[in-house]
Amino acid sequence: MSNRRSFLKKTVIGSSVIIPSLIHSACQSDIREIGENYKPLILSTWEHGMAANDKAWDILTKTGDIVEAVEQGVKVTELDLKNLSVGLQGLPDREGIATLDASIMKGDGSCGSVAFVRQVKHPISLARKVMEETPHVMLAGEGARQFALAQGFPMEEETLSPRAEELFQEWKKTSEYKPIINIENHDTIGMIALGADGKLAGSCTTSGLAYKMHGRVGDSPIIGAGLFVDDEVGAATATGLGESIIRICGSFLIVELMRQGHSPQEACEEAVRRLISKNKDIDNIQAGFIAINKDGEYGAYAVRPGFNFARHHFESQELVDAKSKF
Repeated sequence: MSNRRSFLKKTVIGSSVIIPSLIHSACQSDIREIGENYKPLILSTWEHGMAANDKAWDILTKTGDIVEAVEQGVKVTELDLKNLSVGLQGLPDREGIATLDASIMKGDGSCGSVAFVRQVKHPISLARKVMEETPHVMLAGEGARQFALAQGFPMEEETLSPRAEELFQEWKKTSEYKPIINIENHDTIGMIALGADGKLAGSCTTSGLAYKMHGRVGDSPIIGAGLFVDDEVGAATATGLGESIIRICGSFLIVELMRQGHSPQEACEEAVRRLISKNKDIDNIQAGFIAINKDGEYGAYAVRPGFNFARHHFESQELVDAKSKF
C-alpha cells in the first residue's frame, strides 16, 4: 500500500475558464494554507483522491457541469484495482461478498444514494439515477440491484478481486473483526466541489468496512452523515469509521456550523470534538472531514494523524496532510 503521508504536487497551468490575472507565476513556491479561498475548487479524501480530482477538474473546467464532475471523478476510484476500500475490488464482508454504498448531492438539495448494493461496478452512477429518475433518496439491497437492471446497468460476476480474495482467506483463519486505523478498511472516497458559478456538489462511494456483518451500512450513503451539500452555505464529506460519523450526522453538522458563521476549518474541528465526545473506545477510531464554503474557503480535520486529502484549484493540485485532534 502506498504511503499516505507522501506529499505530491503538480502545478496546473492553463484552462479555458481561468482568468490569467489569477494565475500565480509558475516559479512561485509558496503553498497557501487552509483558510485561503479558491473558486473553482475540488477536494477529495485520501491519496486516491489525486487521480479522482484530475478527472473531475478536467470535466469541470471543460463543461462547467459540477455534478458530472463529482460523479466521473470518483468513478476513477471505483475502478482502481489497487484500492481495497472502494468498488467491487474492495475487501468483502464476513460472508466473502463485496457490498457497496454511495451517495451524490447537489447544492439545491437534490440527492440520491444506494446502500448494500451487489454486482454494480459504479454505485455512484446508480445513486445519481436514484436522484434524477425516482421520487426517492435511497434504494438498498435487492431493490437497488433491480433498479440498476431496469436502468441498464450490467451486473458484474460476483467474485472477489485476487488481492481481496487473498486477504479474505487470511482473515478467515481467525475471523476476528478489528479495525486498523488508517488502513484500507474504511478509506472511503468523498469528493466535494465548488464551481466558478458558485454551485456546489458532492459524491461519496465505498465498499465499507472490511469483514463487516452482512447487511451493514456505513455513513457514506446517508445524506447528512457521509455527505451534505447546500449552495447557500457549503459542503462537507467524511471518511473513517462510519458508525462514529453517523452518530453525530457529521457532514450536516459541519454545514450547519458554517451556516452559523464558523469557517470550514473551525466547523471540521468542532465536528471532530463532537465525535470524540459521543463515541466510546476512541483509541481505535479514526475519522476525518473536509469542507468547503460558498466563498471557496476550505478546511480539514481528523481524530488523529494519518488523514490526508487531495486539493485541486487553478494554481495547483496537491496532497495535503490534515491536522488532527490527537
